Amino acid sequence: MSNSEIIIRLSISILLCGLIGLERKFYHKPAGFRTNILVGMGSTSLMLLTLNIFKDFNPDNYVDISRVVGQIITGIGFFGAGAIIQGRGSIHGFTTAAGIWVVAAIGIAVGLGYFSLAIFTTLGALIVLVILGRTEYYLEHRHDEKVSNSKPE
Repeated sequence: MSNSEIIIRLSISILLCGLIGLERKFYHKPAGFRTNILVGMGSTSLMLLTLNIFKDFNPDNYVDISRVVGQIITGIGFFGAGAIIQGRGSIHGFTTAAGIWVVAAIGIAVGLGYFSLAIFTTLGALIVLVILGRTEYYLEHRHDEKVSNSKPE
């Protein structure tokens, strides 16, 4: 793989994961712009390393990428668990943890050259975070208003 191809893939990863990071930063979430870029870029780099190592050092060209993907996902699961906070009878951070997991998947896809998958996953994640997030917020607050306005029996 040429240096220019590596730079292109890392740039695509930075762009896509940065878009998700911007949304997270805009809403003041724990894993923001830099964190999402670093997770995506790290996943992309690990996949590029895997492809190049096996190409350069494996005479039979047998590549078991599933092992590396599995280890990335396991590591990100541990990382995401740190984003989940329990306090005062509620749990926060599930969306942040899921977002980190999706960003890792985007990074893996870019590293392997599945650009369409990475782009549509990014678009899907942004739809879920922005549109469904606003819808969920509206529905929760509307429900809270109805409950507080109802008269006790």
